[in-house]
Amino acid sequence: MNEPHAQPAAASNAHTAMQASTPPTAAPVPRNRAAALGATTALVALIVVSVVWEWWLAPLRPGGSALVLKAVPLLLALPGVWRQRLYTLQWASMLILLFFAEGIVRGWSERGLSARLGWLEAALSVVFFVCALAYVAPFKRAAKQAATQPANQAGSEPADHANPSG
Repeated sequence: MNEPHAQPAAASNAHTAMQASTPPTAAPVPRNRAAALGATTALVALIVVSVVWEWWLAPLRPGGSALVLKAVPLLLALPGVWRQRLYTLQWASMLILLFFAEGIVRGWSERGLSARLGWLEAALSVVFFVCALAYVAPFKRAAKQAATQPANQAGSEPADHANPSG
């Protein structure tokens, strides 16, 4: 008489155990196309401003200066930013802080066109930084949530590591 009730309970326990052992599939993160476009546009503009500034508009020495080479790291980041690669956007957002600092220093310390170009460099750096973070943030949140989700589902009671006896 107890046998018919025992089998569905066992099947239910097996189903529950199977659900707990398989990780849930993560929902796809929607891509913020406006932020990606803003980051790409700001990066291209910053490359153009850097080259034009140091070669023609206001070089440190007449005829151009070697500071035009500062655009090379930005050029290396451009393909990955163009393809919306998360890793590239992450390291480029750290690299761009150097250009922000240079823009602030040259905006404050120089005069005339060079100072205005320094402020433009700082502004483009901020635009890139904000757009890159706006694009990357949802992916980082989803990854963090996916990493903590299986740990939360594994046990219903939190482990008490401070008191091993109880």
